[in-house]
Amino acid sequence: MPQGDKSSYSPKQRRKAEHIEEGYEKRGVSKKTAQKRAWATVNKLDGGAKGASRKKTAAKKAPAKRAAKKTAAKRATKKTASTRTTATRSAAAKKAASTRARKR
Repeated sequence: MPQGDKSSYSPKQRRKAEHIEEGYEKRGVSKKTAQKRAWATVNKLDGGAKGASRKKTAAKKAPAKRAAKKTAAKRATKKTASTRTTATRSAAAKKAASTRARKR
């Protein structure tokens, strides 16, 4: 398959690229540049050609794992903040106020 061949893309991906290309052309981008940008956008959205032999599922799973880690970190932060005592909160507030005063 020669470089630039679009035969392995699904009909939906081709329609999507055509629509994106038209949008770029309406904005005044040249035909060639619009076409390159449209296919780059389709590749980014769908992870390449749907009919391609190699699978890209690992790349799609990574953001989900990252999101789960962020959620767990947020929960831990919330628990820590809620378990602080009133004295600790007021001490932290005093420290922040003195830091702000020094910066002025």
